[in-house]
Amino acid sequence: MTSQTMAGKRDLYEVLGVAKEATPEEIKKAYRKLALQFHPDRNPGDAEAEARFKEASEAYAVLSDDDKRARYDRYGHAGLEGMSGGPQFADINSIFDLFGDIFGGGFENLFGGGSRRARGGQDLQLTLEIDLIDAALGATKPVEFDRAEVCGECQGSCMKKGARPARCQRCGGRGVLVQRQGFFQMQVNCPACSGRGEIITDPCSACRGQGHVMVKRKLEVQIPAGIDTGSRIRLSGEGEASKPNGMRGDLYCLIRVRPHTLFQRDGNDLLCEVPITFSQAALGAEVEIPTLTGKQSLTIPKGTQFGDIVRLHHQGIPDLRGRSRGDLLVRVLIETPKKLSKQQEELFRSLAELEHKHVSPQRKSFMDRLKDWFSATRDSAESATTDKKDEGAK
Repeated sequence: MTSQTMAGKRDLYEVLGVAKEATPEEIKKAYRKLALQFHPDRNPGDAEAEARFKEASEAYAVLSDDDKRARYDRYGHAGLEGMSGGPQFADINSIFDLFGDIFGGGFENLFGGGSRRARGGQDLQLTLEIDLIDAALGATKPVEFDRAEVCGECQGSCMKKGARPARCQRCGGRGVLVQRQGFFQMQVNCPACSGRGEIITDPCSACRGQGHVMVKRKLEVQIPAGIDTGSRIRLSGEGEASKPNGMRGDLYCLIRVRPHTLFQRDGNDLLCEVPITFSQAALGAEVEIPTLTGKQSLTIPKGTQFGDIVRLHHQGIPDLRGRSRGDLLVRVLIETPKKLSKQQEELFRSLAELEHKHVSPQRKSFMDRLKDWFSATRDSAESATTDKKDEGAK
């Protein structure tokens, strides 16, 4: 399986410590053991344990699904990319949900806390516009955004210092209400206290009882070479804070690449249009063209036609996964001059005679054309007078 392993990702069977031929029950048992060992509630503040917990959960999400497992066995991690329902957990809570499915209803009390782990904060998203050069070569870009931070005055308690919350009278401090309909009953969060079981009677003045305040955050975002419009860069733990004691959400940077004045992107290829003259197209030439890294000399072969494309290999956009690089496609445009010098016109007429081609006659000056017009008018008038005399004689 080492050939199927992408850079930075371990083999999923190795993660769970099972053989490739492991049965679904063996896979489930292995995941249960790792989940108990590395669960964040058993390892508070241990980032490595949380990473191992997440890695094991992602491996189980694939290997417990017959279709995903078959794709992984055949194509490795690459077979899971873009697959609906793949192991792309938005935050740790979605992994907790998967973990809870394994352990059933006993999950919430599994570690003796009697309450479920505090959920993470909200994810944030912003749009980051970059130039094509930055997308092609990679760059570091600053971003600035507002996010919720735990209130420093009340530390997220929402109350003034020394104050205590009052028990919710509606739910009796339980945080939930039981609604009955015939033979069925349903438990819902108490709307009066939002499931907390307590009512804040003396809110913090700094955050107005919200438990958080908005602050401005500045970060540097690493733009990988090859990124394109629509891609998202995830900055883990840079979202909003949660309360109490929960994990931060994530920040997602949605990439938008600005149009370029010289290049058009087609996948990992770049298209550039370069104008040349008739003589360069007919005789061949060396012309300078733009590339992502500066000017470069390009050989125009003899007899080049309008719209011909010259391909420069590996001069385009690098693949986002580092596997290859696109090409630069130079489309040749032959320009027709709008103004010619007297010498140029004579040369083109000589060329036309050699080619036995009909071309427009030489342009006359305005005075010459005016003189010809008066002469033609005078001849026409004299001819009409003669015709009338002839008719009278008859």
